[in-house]
Amino acid sequence: MQKYGVNELRKMFLEFFESKGHLALPSFSLVPHNDNSLLLINSGMAPLKPYFTGQEIPPRKRVTTCQKCIRTGDIENIGKTARHGTFFEMLGNFSFGDYFKTDAIHWTWEFLTEVVGLDPERLYPSVYLDDDEAFEIWNKEIGIPAEKIFRFGKEDNFWEHGAGPCGPCSEVYYDRGEKYGCGKPGCTVGCECDRYIEVWNNVFTQFDNDGHGNYTELEHKNIDTGMGLERLAVVVQDVDSLFTVDTNKALLDAVCALAHTEYMKDEKKDVSLRIVTDHIKSCTFMISDGIMPSNEGRGYVLRRLLRRASRHGRLLGIEGKFLADLSRIVISLSKDGYPELEEKQAMILKVITEEEDKFNKTIDQGLAILSEMEEEMKQAGLTTLSGEHAFKLYDTYGFPLDLTKEILEEKSYAVDEDGFKACMDEQKKKARAARKTTNYMGADVTVYQSIDPKLTTEFVGYDSLICDSEITALTTDTELVEALTDGEAGTIITEQTTFYATMGGQQGDKGVIASPSGEFKVEDTIKLQGGKVGHVGRMIKGMFQVGETVTLKVCEQNRMATGKNHSATHLLQKALRMVLGDHVEQAGSYVDADRLRFDFTHFSAMTPEEIRKVEEIVNEEIRAALPVRTELMTLDEAKKTGAMALFGEKYGDTVRVVRMGEFSVELCGGTHVANTGTISAFKILSESGIAAGVRRIEL
Repeated sequence: MQKYGVNELRKMFLEFFESKGHLALPSFSLVPHNDNSLLLINSGMAPLKPYFTGQEIPPRKRVTTCQKCIRTGDIENIGKTARHGTFFEMLGNFSFGDYFKTDAIHWTWEFLTEVVGLDPERLYPSVYLDDDEAFEIWNKEIGIPAEKIFRFGKEDNFWEHGAGPCGPCSEVYYDRGEKYGCGKPGCTVGCECDRYIEVWNNVFTQFDNDGHGNYTELEHKNIDTGMGLERLAVVVQDVDSLFTVDTNKALLDAVCALAHTEYMKDEKKDVSLRIVTDHIKSCTFMISDGIMPSNEGRGYVLRRLLRRASRHGRLLGIEGKFLADLSRIVISLSKDGYPELEEKQAMILKVITEEEDKFNKTIDQGLAILSEMEEEMKQAGLTTLSGEHAFKLYDTYGFPLDLTKEILEEKSYAVDEDGFKACMDEQKKKARAARKTTNYMGADVTVYQSIDPKLTTEFVGYDSLICDSEITALTTDTELVEALTDGEAGTIITEQTTFYATMGGQQGDKGVIASPSGEFKVEDTIKLQGGKVGHVGRMIKGMFQVGETVTLKVCEQNRMATGKNHSATHLLQKALRMVLGDHVEQAGSYVDADRLRFDFTHFSAMTPEEIRKVEEIVNEEIRAALPVRTELMTLDEAKKTGAMALFGEKYGDTVRVVRMGEFSVELCGGTHVANTGTISAFKILSESGIAAGVRRIEL
């Protein structure tokens, strides 16, 4: 049997199923799209769920993928054995109401025996206890003797998760030989030892479970096949574990070289070698999909993996920063199957380097403090570190709770996790209270103060609603990041924008920022310090990274509706001065797509007659369809035109003058209709007092 490499096996599998009419799709992102049930994609089927449930129509009824996956349910056990890793690749072929058991089983056998060249005598299928149909196919059509086909119960060979589609499985095991066995009498398929390894799992989705144990036959039956690429490589290359298949071995060897050690010489070092090897691979792939280190969710998983890898590198005696160098090797080894690794290399290396820098600055101090805490516990005869001490390590030295737990567990100590949580909750309360009193030059301290002050945004949206521009900065609610990914809330800063930021009472534009790699829904646009514009919203698919060119598209309907209300305020102010007198000055306004609110100086309630007169004047100018023109001029020139200025407002040397026919001339930076006729009609809904000498009109 030829010992194919991981990259070869991936290519062979996808090409085989393409030859059987399957559409080969690239791996989906590790970030689940519109799926809150998962933190990270953990199986080949997970991103295809909408096709299986019928929520979306698949691009073809037959699909094949090699899906990158991460499972983090037992991070603490990673490294302790050579069986488990957080990152793996899942090969899959899928049928959405097309072929079923016969084709699926035949192609399983054809690929394993004819394409890969596994010895048929060493392959053992299993079927669900009652699945006579699958048994017959294996026995009568493929020709496997009945004694080599194993029937297993629901726990092993029936796939279901609560209510919904479900069905029996048929797995294929490979006998790796006595050298991998336990030597016990009766060792066979299903034994816990490493001799018989499962390489393929066909799930026949043929039933619907109503949640009460009642099963009905599905009209459209599906095939969901999964095969771990690394597991297949273990069998094909006849190696001990997933850590010694060709690609992982190359990475492991690089870690050994940095640590000046050899694998399988010292069990304690082997644990650290496996941890560093596995974690840097996961981190590289996670960052390539836009996941950034943070203290919650996916970002916390990434931070935890990076810091765990960094610490175990130190335990191996590796000095200085080393994770980015290892990440380069991951990229080199896997870029053929995942070109995004090479495309995002600069970002990946930058994020890893910065995170390692942060941790390195505090880890020595933290370890020294933890050592003192351990000594105090020892002296006092305690076996549990207090929640306060664990929180101090987290808050001051950046130690995730899990890292503190892991270090202490190595010495048979525990941590008071409830006490830690209480300290965390208390800190959050204090932080919320502090935000109410802490000011930054008269404004709340925010993540935006961390943005490079040299960055600015040019507004180009008066005459156009679409433009292309480069992303210069990205933020979450709490920190600057190199990327935003599917489902994340954040703010995008670009060199240019067509989005109007909230100013002068006019609320910011809404819309979409898009590129081939992602889409971001802009829910608000805000003006930031230093001439920057922030597009606030949420990634609705894909990812963006700093330096990427994107297309900014303002929602035309929202902009037009807002423009109508804004232009109406100009007509209103002039009409109020005509009816009530020249003492009327604008004292504030709020304008969005749905409403108009205008505050003005006046010392008594308006009479019904005054309100009617103002409405008549404004509606007359709307019917006159006055052209709305804007021009830039100096402040002195603007004053000579008689343009109304906002009371108390500071203006620069150059101002924008908005003229509505000969009726209204005002200084204004906002957006407007091209013609007053667009406004259609004007009606005052309420007039009231809001302060001494200040009245409010709402439309």
